[in-house]
Amino acid sequence: MKALAATVAFCLVASVAFGQSPELQPGERLEKLQFPAATMELKGWTKLGNGRVYTLPVKAGQHVKISFATKSKFAFLSIFDLATPDEEAIFGTDEDGTSYTVTVKDNTTWLLRPYYSKASPRRGLGAPYSILVEPQATAPQPTAPAEQQSPSPLFPSRQ
Repeated sequence: MKALAATVAFCLVASVAFGQSPELQPGERLEKLQFPAATMELKGWTKLGNGRVYTLPVKAGQHVKISFATKSKFAFLSIFDLATPDEEAIFGTDEDGTSYTVTVKDNTTWLLRPYYSKASPRRGLGAPYSILVEPQATAPQPTAPAEQQSPSPLFPSRQ
């Protein structure tokens, strides 16, 4: 019994130490990505019950744009932050548009899940899609407005 408890405790500690692994839907396959140095394109099919999901590690301070394209009006992309305990998507193309541009605040891993809506009337079992992961250049820091300069003693202000 002690061996079983020790094994369970080790698994819990290991899952926290190595990051949370996503729960996959039946038939999904996980593809682990690395943050790209240049634009990376992922192509696939939202085949119901046999699709791909992707994990993407991101670091604090990285600027990234993720775009989703499909010809189907029933295919969508959801992005989840695996470091958060809730199961709420941080971005979804069904509500937020087709692209997500962000400066990452904390080191984390995202789960990119393309899916075919089960709730919509449709034909077929899936649709082709394309996901672009584009690292962005560092956003320029806004400059502080020039301080109010006092009038030069050589050129007094007009009154």
